[in-house]
Amino acid sequence: MAGSKKRVYCCCALMLLGLVAVIVCVAAYAGRKCPEGTFAKVAVAADSGKCSQIGRDMIRKGGSAVDGAIAALLCTSLINPQSMGLGGGSIFTVTDSSGNVKIINSRETVPRHIKPDLLESCPKTFQLISGSQWIGVPGEIRGYEMAHKHYGKLPWAALFQPTIQLAREGFPIPEIQGRYIAYINTNQTKALRDLYTDKNGNLMKTGDIVKFEKLADTLEKIADQGAEAFYTGSIAEDLIRDIQEAGGTLTAQDLVSYRVTVTDAWVVPLGEYQMYIPPPPAGGVILSFVLNLLKEYKLDSKSLIGEEKNLLYHRLVEAFKFSNGLKKYIRDPGFSSEEIAKKLTEDSFVKHIQSLISNSQTHDAHYYNVTPHLDSMGTTHVSVLAEDGSAVSVTSTINHIFGSKVMSPRTGVVLNNQLSDFCGREEHIFPGQQPPSSMAPTVLKSNSKMLVIGSTGGNMITAGMVSTLMNRLWLGKSLKEAIAAPVVYVNGQNILSFEPNFDENVIKALAALGHTQKTISRFYNVVNAVEREDGCICAVSDARKLGEAAGY
Repeated sequence: MAGSKKRVYCCCALMLLGLVAVIVCVAAYAGRKCPEGTFAKVAVAADSGKCSQIGRDMIRKGGSAVDGAIAALLCTSLINPQSMGLGGGSIFTVTDSSGNVKIINSRETVPRHIKPDLLESCPKTFQLISGSQWIGVPGEIRGYEMAHKHYGKLPWAALFQPTIQLAREGFPIPEIQGRYIAYINTNQTKALRDLYTDKNGNLMKTGDIVKFEKLADTLEKIADQGAEAFYTGSIAEDLIRDIQEAGGTLTAQDLVSYRVTVTDAWVVPLGEYQMYIPPPPAGGVILSFVLNLLKEYKLDSKSLIGEEKNLLYHRLVEAFKFSNGLKKYIRDPGFSSEEIAKKLTEDSFVKHIQSLISNSQTHDAHYYNVTPHLDSMGTTHVSVLAEDGSAVSVTSTINHIFGSKVMSPRTGVVLNNQLSDFCGREEHIFPGQQPPSSMAPTVLKSNSKMLVIGSTGGNMITAGMVSTLMNRLWLGKSLKEAIAAPVVYVNGQNILSFEPNFDENVIKALAALGHTQKTISRFYNVVNAVEREDGCICAVSDARKLGEAAGY
C-alpha cells in the first residue's frame, strides 16, 4: 500500500514538473521579442510606406491578408498611378490559413473588335507604346472582387475608404510619381496632362499637391455598389464612351463578358521549399526554370569569392539567355497547350539545359533559340503575411509608364497598354486572350519558414526575383541585403546591362567571355517581400522605389 502511494506521489510530482516546464516554455516564447526591424504578427510590403501602413491597418481592424493587400493596391493606384490602377489587371497568389494556395488571375484581355493589323504596328526596338489601340479589357476590380469574395473579412466598402479620402483631400506628389510626370507632356494625353496641370497652367512636380477627384467619385461608386458598377453600371458607360472618343475599340460587351479565373498554383520543389507560382500566361515558369538551374550548381557563400563569383554570374547570365528562348512557350492556356510550359519546370529538362552551359564561353542567339521580343516595364507588387499563416503575393500593372497614357476624363481611370505585350511574342491574337507576362507573385514554404515575394519592372521582374532569392536562399544574405544586391539584366536580344555598383571585376570577366554589354539609363526591378522565420516576420519594401514596409 505504501509503495502504491509512493508511486502515485512520484507520478503527481512528475506531472507537476512537466506542467511547470510547459508554463515556463510558453511564457518564455510569449515574452520573447522579435529583433528590431521585424514584426511578431503581421507585415505588409508595398511600394510606399503610406500604402504598407494602410494595408497593415486594415488587418489590424480585423481584416484578412487579402483585405490588407487590396487596400494597399488601391492606395498604390494614387501613390504610383504610373504603375497600376483600376484600368489594369493583376495576379494574386493567395495562401489561406490551412496552407491551400490559389491563383486569382484578372489580367487584361483582348477586346472583341481589334484592328486586324495591330501587331504589324509593333515597334522593332523597345520604346514606350501609347495610344488607345493598345488598351486591353481591364480586370483589376473583378480580381479584387473575386479575392474578397473568397478570402475577405471586412466589408468591401471599408477597403476603399482610406484611398477615397486620400484622393479627395490630395497629397504631395511623391518623388517616384514626380519622376514620370514629364512622360505625359504630349498632345495625345490631354486628360492626363490636365490632371497634373496647376492653376497657372504649369505641369506639376514632386511636392506639389495633387487631387484625384474624378477617381475618388469612381472609387466611391465601386465601394457602394460593388464591382458591377465598373463593368455594367454608369462607370462602365462613361469609361467606354471616353475610350471610344479616344479612338479605342473597347465596347460595353467587353466589360460585361470579362471573367476572372481561379486555379491551383503550380508547385515546384526548390531545395527545402515548395515554391508556389502562377501558371501561364504569368512568368512563374520562367522564374522557376532559372532558380532550379542555379540550384544544380550547389551555391553557397563561397560562390561570391574571386573566380567563383565570375563563374556564378556567367552561369546566371547563360540561364537568363536560355530563359529568353523559352518565353515563347508562356502563353494563355485558353489558346494553347500548357504541356510544354509544364516541362520547363521538370528536373530532367533543367539538367538538359545545364549540360548545354559551358563554363568558358557564351554563344550566339541561335544557340539559345531566342525569339527577340520587346521589353516592358512598370507594375507594382504587394506582399502580405498575417498572423493566422495566410499570405498574399499580388502583382498589378497597367504595363508601360501611365499605360496607354489615355485617361478617361469622366472616371479618372488611367487605361493600360497591355496589348503591346504581344509584340514579338505572337503573330495573331484573338478576343479574350491574355498577353504573356513576367509577373510572378510567389510563395515559398518549408516546414518552418515562409517567404512571400514578387517584383515589378516588366521583363526585369525575373532578374530582380532571381537575384533576391539566390542571395537569400543560397549566398547567406539577409532579406534586406538580398533585395538591395545589384542585378545583371539580360534583355530580349541577350545583351547584358548592370545596375549601378555592380562588381566591376565581374563585368570585365563577363566581357572577356564574350557577353555583349550595354549601359541603360534606368532599372525598373523592385522587389517587395515578407519572410517568417523563427516566429518573427521580416518585411522589406525595395529602396529602389523608396518603399517602406509596415507591420506589428
